[in-house]
Amino acid sequence: MAAPSHPITPAGYAALKARYDHLLGTERPEIVEIVSWAAGNGDRSENGDYLYGRKRMREIDRELAHLARRMKNSRVIDPAEQPDQDRCFFGATVELADEDDGRKVVTLVGDDEQDASCGKIGWSSPLARALKGASVGDVRTVRLPSGEKEWEVLAITYSGVASD
Repeated sequence: MAAPSHPITPAGYAALKARYDHLLGTERPEIVEIVSWAAGNGDRSENGDYLYGRKRMREIDRELAHLARRMKNSRVIDPAEQPDQDRCFFGATVELADEDDGRKVVTLVGDDEQDASCGKIGWSSPLARALKGASVGDVRTVRLPSGEKEWEVLAITYSGVASD
């Protein structure tokens, strides 16, 4: 059996667990109740509540299985406990500047918790891969479908990952 291979922050793991618990403890029982009620109404072939309920139950079961696999294969890493805080590794919040002095702040998080609109980029994204191991002052080239872009690392912090 393979060891957990997907890094995730404690906040990201808590969000996965909360979603799993919500589906299992709230949504699925509600759908089971609706399906049971609808099944008692007779002809199931034209019973919209029954058909939709069964479809929704399958969707929930698939998502529960997916979340269970992700949680099982996840390795929780607390960014604040990173031993080498002078370089970019998992959990780092990095301030960057491009060639045009356009600035951006990104946080390297697990792929399950990435949200570009909040500045959280997945650990396996092109920018995160380029930044791995970088120090303040390093210039890294990121290869994107639109072409190459250079980013200079201005600051690195490990104060923790903000949860949304």
